[in-house]
Amino acid sequence: MLMRIARTACLMVLMSFLLVHSGCDSEVKAGSMAPDFTLPSISGETFSLDAYEGYVVLLDFWATWCPPCRMSIPELIRLQEKYQDQGFIVLGISMDDPGQVTNQDLKSFEKTAGINYPILRYNEKVVSNYFQDARISLPTMFIIDREGKIRQKIIGFNHHALEDSLASLLE
Repeated sequence: MLMRIARTACLMVLMSFLLVHSGCDSEVKAGSMAPDFTLPSISGETFSLDAYEGYVVLLDFWATWCPPCRMSIPELIRLQEKYQDQGFIVLGISMDDPGQVTNQDLKSFEKTAGINYPILRYNEKVVSNYFQDARISLPTMFIIDREGKIRQKIIGFNHHALEDSLASLLE
């Protein structure tokens, strides 16, 4: 009798553990709908993902202090120029601390780097929605299709891998 109670208790603990952990696996993954957001740009405009319904969107979470992020910028500029007429937009979400890197600092960086796409300021909600409890690595890029679904999450920078990922979505 005591053995049966112990087994039942163990089974209940195991089932509770599995139920809780399967419910917490809410990381944004390929195929899931991209969470909408509203963020300010460094020029004072407000941008939301919903405004780009029907576009292929590349969200680039980056920072000025991040060498791989800086290395990816020329490719993002090139992709924006090449595909903007096909309904493609890059939205750069700066993860720089606003207390250390001001909007004016980012505008200077934008001009020096020749960035031709909007630079937005992150907030905790967009970070939480896209990264949940996962460790944030920069750069992290999300490719979102014309229906608003995340097609790929790319961590780090691999030269020309972005164009390969975008090709089928821009046909």
